[in-house]
Amino acid sequence: MSLLVAVTWETQPWVERFTRHLPGREIVVLGEEFDRSKIRYVATWGPKPGSLDNLPNLQAIFSLGAGVDHLMGYPDLPAAPIVRVAQDDLTHRMSEYMVMHSLMYLRDHARFSEAQRAKRWEPDRSPPIASDVRVGIMGFGVLGQDAAAKLKMMGFDVAGWSRTSKSVEGFKVYSGDNGLDEFLARTDILIALIPLTPDTRGILNRSLFKKLAQDGRLGGPVLINAGRGGLQVESDILTCLDDGTLKAATLDVFEKEPLPESSPLWAHPRVTITPHNAAVSEPEATARYIAQQILRHEAGESFENMVDRARGY
Repeated sequence: MSLLVAVTWETQPWVERFTRHLPGREIVVLGEEFDRSKIRYVATWGPKPGSLDNLPNLQAIFSLGAGVDHLMGYPDLPAAPIVRVAQDDLTHRMSEYMVMHSLMYLRDHARFSEAQRAKRWEPDRSPPIASDVRVGIMGFGVLGQDAAAKLKMMGFDVAGWSRTSKSVEGFKVYSGDNGLDEFLARTDILIALIPLTPDTRGILNRSLFKKLAQDGRLGGPVLINAGRGGLQVESDILTCLDDGTLKAATLDVFEKEPLPESSPLWAHPRVTITPHNAAVSEPEATARYIAQQILRHEAGESFENMVDRARGY
C-alpha cells in the first residue's frame, strides 16, 4: 500500500513522520512520480483541485486537522471515507484555551491590565465567582465535552448545545433550532466549537447575539470563537460590541486569515485576538494517530471519527 501526502506546505517532515510510524510502507507526495493505483490512503490539508483524482483503490482520506470544511468544498471529492483527526493532544490544548479565556473574563483581566498600564490601583469590591457565570458551548462533541468538564471543575455553570439530540452525563444539553433560543438565554460566555457547514456559516451574527443573557454577573455576554472563522459575521461582532449587545469577544479564527491589517478588530479595546492557535495540532501526534487508524483498518477494524458527508462533519 501507499500513503499519499497532499499538503500545501513542506512535505518532507510529514514523509519522515509517517515513515517512522508506518515502517515498510511507501510514502509518496504530490509532484513526484508514483503509481496512482497503489494509493490506499491520503493525508491532506487544502488539496489542490484535481490532485486527488484518479486514485482507483483509495480507501480513506485523512484530514490533517480537526476540521474537514476544506474538503467539503473540494470538487469531485473521491468517494472514500473521510476521517477526522481527533487526538488527545489537540483536545487538551483546546480546553486549556477555553478555561484560560473564561477565567480571564471571570476575573476581569482586561480591566486590571488597563489599570496597570495607567498605574491605577483599582481593587474589585464584589467580583463574581465561577458558579455565578453561565457558560454555553455550541458544539458538544469531543472538544466541547472535554472543555465543559474542565470548566465545570473550575466551578462554572456549563451547558451545551448540539445540532442533534444528545445526552451527556452531568450536563444539560440543548439541541436543534428548538433548543437554541433557550440555550442562548441562559448563556453569559458563549463558546463556539461547531463545525463549519452550509447550515452554520454566519451563525454567529447580530440576531443570535441579541438572544444571549443580558442579566449576568459579567455585565454583558461574551463570545469566544475558536471553531471556524466562517461561523462569524465580523461586522456584526463589531456593531454588537459598540452598542453593548456584547461585552467582549475572544477570536482565534477569522473570515479571512491571516487577519488583514486593515481589520478594525485589531484595535478594538474589547477584542482579544489570537492567531488561530487555540489548539494547534502537534504534527507527531497527528501522524501517529493516522498511522494507528491505518493499522486498525488493515486489522479489520473500522475507522474512528469518520465524517458524515451529508452533515459535513
